[in-house]
Amino acid sequence: MKIARKLTRISLRLSWKWLAVAGLLIAGACLSGCLSRPPLKRESFNFAVPALKTAASSESERVLSVRAIDIASAYQGRLFVYRTGESAYERDPYAEFFVSPAESLLNAIRGHFRESDLFQAVADRGSLLKPDTLLEVHVGQLYGDFRDPKQAAAVLSMRFVFFDAPNEAPGRVLFQKSYSRRIPFKTRTAAALMTAWNEALAQILTGLAADLKKRNL
Repeated sequence: MKIARKLTRISLRLSWKWLAVAGLLIAGACLSGCLSRPPLKRESFNFAVPALKTAASSESERVLSVRAIDIASAYQGRLFVYRTGESAYERDPYAEFFVSPAESLLNAIRGHFRESDLFQAVADRGSLLKPDTLLEVHVGQLYGDFRDPKQAAAVLSMRFVFFDAPNEAPGRVLFQKSYSRRIPFKTRTAAALMTAWNEALAQILTGLAADLKKRNL
């Protein structure tokens, strides 16, 4: 009887292990319709600092601080989000941001403004620079759109609000505007989606820079 009970326990443990493996395989199969990749391979990505397409020049003496990146709750997690139907979304357990998407976007946006010369300086966290202009960014959409099986697309929408802050506290609004981009891509991989998101960010920041120059901010 003891031997039989031991064999039963071993059989149950093996059964649970096989169920766990089967669950992972099923999860991978569910997402295979969206992306093509080797099975069970996790990949991590970050937003890149967009390259400047044209040299920007400004006589602004303002010091900028990117105060906050607020991302809609549906997209705050590190796992990539895919839209598969009008009201259907999935998270990919094998594709994620290396840091939180808010932190990844913050680093890219701060680096872009530093290189663009639109401001005299861009303050980092803990910097001794005294900013007099604060920027808040809200990200309303950040997902891969796979509703059309023939044409995947990266979707990114952002709202920028610049505040006058002579005493490092937000005062009057200097400029605010929303921007949205939808970038199609052919190769259905997480890397291709990230490349398209980076292109969307670059286009949005290029449009923002043009608007800021018009306003002489």
